[in-house]
Amino acid sequence: MPTAVVELPARVDPPRKRWTRAECDVLCSSGIVDCQRLELIEGDVIVKERHDPPHMYVASMLYQWAWAAFGGDVVIPYAPINVAPEDNRFNAPEPDLIVLDRGIVHFTEDYPCPQNLRLVIEIAGASLNFDLTTKAALYARAGIIEYWVLDIIGRRMIVHRDPQGGRYLSVAAYSDEESVAPLSAPGSPFRIRDTFPV
Repeated sequence: MPTAVVELPARVDPPRKRWTRAECDVLCSSGIVDCQRLELIEGDVIVKERHDPPHMYVASMLYQWAWAAFGGDVVIPYAPINVAPEDNRFNAPEPDLIVLDRGIVHFTEDYPCPQNLRLVIEIAGASLNFDLTTKAALYARAGIIEYWVLDIIGRRMIVHRDPQGGRYLSVAAYSDEESVAPLSAPGSPFRIRDTFPV
């Protein structure tokens, strides 16, 4: 009996649901979904990177430095932010650390907007590519003046500055032998090696 050759049809991905911020808010407030580990990026509900011991250690070191550099009432971990108005409908990013331009008491009605953000930091393990591409573009379109990505595996800090035309014109990597100071606190350099356990 002859064997028939089956030709596969052209690949067509099944339709995907593009979530809005409002829909996610309803889902989270309903209690059906535990949203503590979820983040809305470009209409996709993303499971945030697990906070394993290296991530927790790095986050703690960054928080202590930021507290000393800026003061505790403006340094907020794991907080949702607004992005560019045209992106807000399908995005609700929650960076690992943000530094506000004034105390948190001023943000009881809405999330901080890009002009309220002096510094945004993401801590990246497996999420490094996503943080350097998708999130960097999202933050650049929003005009966030300074965005840092701490690369746990590479033991380096990647600093994004000068957002223009939907991208950062200045992107520099600092090794664990170097220091970098934020634009809004030039007298408070951060030593990259202080982030990592010996």
